Amino acid sequence: MISPKMNDRQSISGMQRRDFLKVSVAASGGLLIGFHFPRVGKLASAQQASADGFMPNAFVRIGTDERVTVIVNHSEMGQGVYTSLPMLLAEELDAEWSKVGYESAPVDPKYNHPAFGMQMTGGSSSVWSGLEQFRQAGAVARAMLIAAAAQQWNVDASTCRTESGTVLNGSRKLTYGHLAPAAAKVTPPEHVQLKDPKTFKLIRKPIRRLDTPEKLNGKAEFGIDVKLPGMLTAAIARPPIFGAKMKNFDDSRARSMPGVRKVVAVPAGVAVIADTFWQAKTARDALRVEWDEGSMQDFDTGKMMQDFRERAKTPGISVRKDGDAESALASAVKKIEAVYEVPYLSHLMMEPLNCTVDLRPDSCEVWTGSQFQTIDRANAAKIAGLAPEKVQLHTTFLGGGFGRRANPQSDFVVEAVYVARAAGAPVKVIWTREDDMGGGWYRPAFLHAIEGGVDASGNAVSWRSRLVGQSIMAGTPFAAVMLKGKDYDPASVEGVDDLPYAIPNVAVESHQPEINVPVQWWRSVGHSHTAFAVECFIDELATLAHKDPYQFRRALLEKQPRHLGVLNLAAEKAGWDKPLQKGMGRGIAVHFAFGSYAASVAEVSVTEGKVRVHRMVCAIDCGQYVNPGIIKAQTEGGAVFGASAALFQELTFESGRLQQTNFHTFPVMRINECPDIETHIVESTEKSGGIGEPGVPCAAPAIANAVFAVTGKRIRRLPIRLTEAV
Repeated sequence: MISPKMNDRQSISGMQRRDFLKVSVAASGGLLIGFHFPRVGKLASAQQASADGFMPNAFVRIGTDERVTVIVNHSEMGQGVYTSLPMLLAEELDAEWSKVGYESAPVDPKYNHPAFGMQMTGGSSSVWSGLEQFRQAGAVARAMLIAAAAQQWNVDASTCRTESGTVLNGSRKLTYGHLAPAAAKVTPPEHVQLKDPKTFKLIRKPIRRLDTPEKLNGKAEFGIDVKLPGMLTAAIARPPIFGAKMKNFDDSRARSMPGVRKVVAVPAGVAVIADTFWQAKTARDALRVEWDEGSMQDFDTGKMMQDFRERAKTPGISVRKDGDAESALASAVKKIEAVYEVPYLSHLMMEPLNCTVDLRPDSCEVWTGSQFQTIDRANAAKIAGLAPEKVQLHTTFLGGGFGRRANPQSDFVVEAVYVARAAGAPVKVIWTREDDMGGGWYRPAFLHAIEGGVDASGNAVSWRSRLVGQSIMAGTPFAAVMLKGKDYDPASVEGVDDLPYAIPNVAVESHQPEINVPVQWWRSVGHSHTAFAVECFIDELATLAHKDPYQFRRALLEKQPRHLGVLNLAAEKAGWDKPLQKGMGRGIAVHFAFGSYAASVAEVSVTEGKVRVHRMVCAIDCGQYVNPGIIKAQTEGGAVFGASAALFQELTFESGRLQQTNFHTFPVMRINECPDIETHIVESTEKSGGIGEPGVPCAAPAIANAVFAVTGKRIRRLPIRLTEAV
């Protein structure tokens, strides 16, 4: 998906992109809609950055060289925001797409998320939250350019139109670059009319991504690529058990190794600072550190799950109560009980955590792949002893995030500031894969105990879910806002608290044990485990009722048209009623998450105890959408992400120590294991929903239900092991 026109910035020979931007803003005399701050070097004032430009909003800059730079306030971690958000603005601007580029926004309140009140990327919210912002920014700029042209031609602005980066009036035309200085002097309109969707030229088209060329030719800068003059590199010896404290260390051998500059104790452990990463890493491995292992030294996930099972036998905090689930269950003609278990999971980003810090007496610069810019800058400033305004955080490309780089404690940023303070020079702290996997902040392990019953006609009459697992919100700065006075964590029960099936008697209860394993959001958050339990159990109810799983769902979703829409689409495209070859089976699942509706059908075979997924058919209804190519990519990626977790992944602890360390013990699905994946998008005028995460939840239950279709055995524990099936 490469176009030579996608990124004109690459035609600038012999000049770094950030240097070019500094020069172009200062010298071009162009139109700046918003503020621009250089990514490297001294922070420029708005007046310096804009030259004689005008700044009605913060999202677009138009230069006399015809370049349109869209300043994007969300992190690019593969989900396509450096393309989809510029598409929104360029559509309303009527820009020439080959002249459109992007730039990461600086940390500034004007770039705060309109729903969350801080600068961040998460919750599959970038596009829907930016839909009006970016369209309005483009429309305002377009109106100002038209007004400038009308003044030059001495005509009424209503007689002018725009097309491909030009303003036209009859046979006359002026380019946006030519008009930029004059447009900068125009008073911005208070109200603008957005385009009729019928006239869209970019939106809803599979436009090729703007960042692809840079990622292919190596110019894209990820956090791990950052290089500064005089920069050192550090690796940290970290506690082997959560909560362990360093008692003492022997660095006599490490200090004498080549390239080592300093060995220092920091709150995260013991940092080895050296000229290169490998020197730092090998010297770190030569350290002898004695740890006070603390209260978690006997922690064992096997024992933890047994405790979860015992808790699930008792009532929990009430989350939802419709009718009388207990009485209905007692009077049901047939009933069934199932316990589903899911493990701790690592985010496993392709780019391990890293952070570069240049700390000076009166300033601090940070380069990292951040999902939490506002919080990361504030926490860095606190450790640096500076006001937040004295800290610049440069958001690089992220080699994956999945929530891990949105850490409420800014752990990987804070520790880098501590190391920089000790180093006395710019320093990059790099986590190894083992550091990354052992560093915590996992998707929490959960247990779902579900009971349900059907009547004589096979209609579901009762459902009771008891969930046991850690809260990801408790103890974070978001607890007060997100919990909203509730006794339970909504993120733990999302996807079951809003059970869409028309079952008259429903009870949902929650147990939240306190365990000193750091946990947080993981791609699709609570939906990653609730969809597995809910969609597997609804399949079990269908079998109990002697009904087809697809038709059973349809009957229960008659009043849920968007659920039903994706369910029907996935089943139709998969050929649900068509027979498969012997030894193959189909499974189906449907789920609502992050404002979008998704359904998946999986086709699997089982050979010598090994599950092979051959095909996945996915349907998605995300309301109004921007780029179907990005939707397809995110849905496919979500399916692979979810399938990898379902088939292979778990984190376990024995004597407090993590047993999985790298890809050999925590595998991801390889190319030769990937199924054929189809994505079908529902055309909709409904409110835009998310797309980065909704593709994940249906994968595990669809595969598990397909395994049952082949083997007659139910999967109630992930990852899938047929020896544990029932």
